[in-house]
Amino acid sequence: MAFDADSAVFRVHEGGKLWLRSTLPLVDRESLSLAYTPGVAEVCSAIAQDESLARTYTWRSRLVAVVSDGTAVLGLGNIGPAAALPVMEGKAALFSEFADINAIPIVLATTDPDEIVETVERIAPSFGGINLEDISAPRCFDIEARLRERLDIPVFHDDQHGTAIVVLAALRNAAAVTGRTLAELRVVVSGAGAAGVACTKILLAAGIGDIAVADSKGILNPRRQDLTAVKAEIAAITNRSGISGSLAGALDGADVFLGVSAGLVDEDAVRKMAPRSIIFALANPNPEVDLDVAHRHAAIVATGRSDYPNQINNVLAFPGVFAGAFDVGARAITENMKLAAATALSEAVADSLAPDHIVPSPFDKRVAPAVAAAVAQQARRDGVAL
Repeated sequence: MAFDADSAVFRVHEGGKLWLRSTLPLVDRESLSLAYTPGVAEVCSAIAQDESLARTYTWRSRLVAVVSDGTAVLGLGNIGPAAALPVMEGKAALFSEFADINAIPIVLATTDPDEIVETVERIAPSFGGINLEDISAPRCFDIEARLRERLDIPVFHDDQHGTAIVVLAALRNAAAVTGRTLAELRVVVSGAGAAGVACTKILLAAGIGDIAVADSKGILNPRRQDLTAVKAEIAAITNRSGISGSLAGALDGADVFLGVSAGLVDEDAVRKMAPRSIIFALANPNPEVDLDVAHRHAAIVATGRSDYPNQINNVLAFPGVFAGAFDVGARAITENMKLAAATALSEAVADSLAPDHIVPSPFDKRVAPAVAAAVAQQARRDGVAL
């Protein structure tokens, strides 16, 4: 990809995409003494006696750390922390635009899970939530699990859970458009990384009929001897039909193809899917199934691209999820809160469903408030709210 400083893309990124501004006009001695010394000492002393006051008297309760080590950035892979920073800045801008939440991008010069966990744990007192981003599998699973255990604020790996929430919402609506329920669908997932694992788990929790997951070596099943611990766990809870072999073979008669990898699927395999099939080919910029092929054979097609209908875009989920968690002071984001977010997202377009409209637009202003309200309500039910 050529560097062109005069292109529109590079021009809008020049100087970065974020700017920190004070909420207070510092115009005279009185305003300065209130915002800083000596007035600030009163607030510091109060928080020292009761740390919960930081929720009211600092920005912590509406501040997210967007943390990455740059090992799994978009479709670019392991490009390092500096090259990942534009994505993290963009994520912070989306938090601000879609949920009025402050976010600070933090890229780390380490890929060691212990060092990442320790670093995030040490900076956590500055933040109300941690959004992990673009950290490669399988390390991302361990890092998130350890941080969730150690911190009393929401920790959310968006590559996993944001994708899963939007996929569930879209698939529920796609099933409705084609006259089916989730329980009637057999799904084949291409990809056993962060997104593939999280999508599989949330679909199982939502009552999917059957689901099989493939990595680069074929369908996961307990008889395979080459599985990581995460893949072995997935193999044990999926594939009730006992399918083995290739992804292409598993697609024979399948209702749904869910692509969250870069592996290409040819037309012969797609042609053998069940009638009224559903194809979610989410790899960017090149979907796993050629879109002309997908539209020839499937009733509904979704991608990760913004230039086609039915974009599976994480921005539909994460702003509302964090907003809802923050609204009630949630200590964590539970599995039920993710399911509630997916339900709210699917219901946002329930009155206007069509084959090319199974998810709302990212610019639909109803979305983030609806997701936030559902997440907040579920947090109270789950006992993780203040």
